[in-house]
Amino acid sequence: MKLDTVEEVDLERFTGTWYEIARYPHFFEKQLVGVTATYTLRSDGKLRVVNEGYTDSFEGKKKAIKGRARVPDPDNPGWLQVSFFLWFWSDYLILELDTENYQYALIGSSSPNFLWILGRQPEMDEETYEMLVTRARARGYDISKLNKVPQQPEN
Repeated sequence: MKLDTVEEVDLERFTGTWYEIARYPHFFEKQLVGVTATYTLRSDGKLRVVNEGYTDSFEGKKKAIKGRARVPDPDNPGWLQVSFFLWFWSDYLILELDTENYQYALIGSSSPNFLWILGRQPEMDEETYEMLVTRARARGYDISKLNKVPQQPEN
C-alpha cells in the first residue's frame, strides 16, 4: 500500500464540514447514513472533531462522537492522528486533497482496513469520485470494499 500523504495542508482551510461520500465498512459507523465530519481549529493548534450520522435512515436516531486531531510531525502535515477515546490515537492520512479549493479528500490510515472519500457537498460529481477511486486503487486499496454513503441533498 502506498501511504504517502499530501505535502501541504492548510488546517484552517481544512476546517468545516465534510460529507462522507464513500467508506470501507467498519463497526463504529455500522448502519449510519448522512455521516459528516466537522473540524474546528482549536487555540492549541489541534482540531476539534465531531462525527455525526443517523442510524438506518435520515429519520433515525442522530449519533455523534467528539474527538480531537493533531499533526504529530510538522514536516509531514498530511499525516494527522485522531483520538476519540482518552489517549488512544489513530493515524488519519490525507492521501489526496483538492489543495486549490478544498472540495474533496481521500483519507486512509496506516491500516489497510480504513478508507474514506470526503466531499464538501452531500453529493460528488461522478468524474471526481472516479478519479479518487482510481487513485485509491493505484495505491493498493481494494476498492470493491468501498460503499457509498447515503446523503441528503442540500436544499
